[in-house]
Amino acid sequence: MSAKVAWISIAPVKALGLVRLEEALVEGLGIRENRRFHLVDDTGRMINGKVLGSLVQVAPAWDEAGGVLALRFPDGSVVEGVVELGEPFETVFYGRPVPGRLVEGPWAEALSRFVSRPLRLVRTDDAGEAVDRASDGAVTLLGVASLERLAGAAGLDGAVDGRRFRMNFGVAGLQPHEEDGWIGRPVRIGDAVVTPLGNVGRCAVTTQDPETGVPDFDTLGTLKAYRDAVPTTEPLPFGVHAAVLQPGRVRIGDEVIPP
Repeated sequence: MSAKVAWISIAPVKALGLVRLEEALVEGLGIRENRRFHLVDDTGRMINGKVLGSLVQVAPAWDEAGGVLALRFPDGSVVEGVVELGEPFETVFYGRPVPGRLVEGPWAEALSRFVSRPLRLVRTDDAGEAVDRASDGAVTLLGVASLERLAGAAGLDGAVDGRRFRMNFGVAGLQPHEEDGWIGRPVRIGDAVVTPLGNVGRCAVTTQDPETGVPDFDTLGTLKAYRDAVPTTEPLPFGVHAAVLQPGRVRIGDEVIPP
């Protein structure tokens, strides 16, 4: 069985719900629409799902060409409009300063009401800058069999929802954790070529239900129990992050050709 793309996911607004795509253009910076926006609190601190897990209940839709951002809230209400940028704003991403601009309009107010906490919405100046590892992690990949192995380690009857891990590409047709062996070696995925550069170390976001943001599964304990002795670039490894060698379009069902 050949390896194939099982899903494509992006997060147009970091910490909000994921968007599943049928196809995506992978550029040197990753998928342009991914993490185009992020949130900060009233002190300027970057906000992620570890801080406000309930934000995952908000479904974003970003039209890059038209510049239109829509947010759908759990009650069915939608806040939508053309994005207009305000004053410059620099956000620190894990010690790395990322320049951007505050977004004017109704989105920050609506999100603030939803979480009962003041938030501001920021768009980065350059696409791709808001991914955790910058160009070294322009895209992320995870084998479907790795999710099945995790479920087995936890003694679950059903599968573990891949959305917990917020990866760009799911790959079917691999052995469990086969993607770990790709680190440092080019992999063709659809029309693109990427080089995995390291494991994705996991945090508490993965313990949260991807629909509600409420913790409901001891992902980290399970990973530690059966993956702790694995040689890894980051602790609690699950999936890999990759740089882009050759841009190209990737579609659901495309072949993934490992080294």
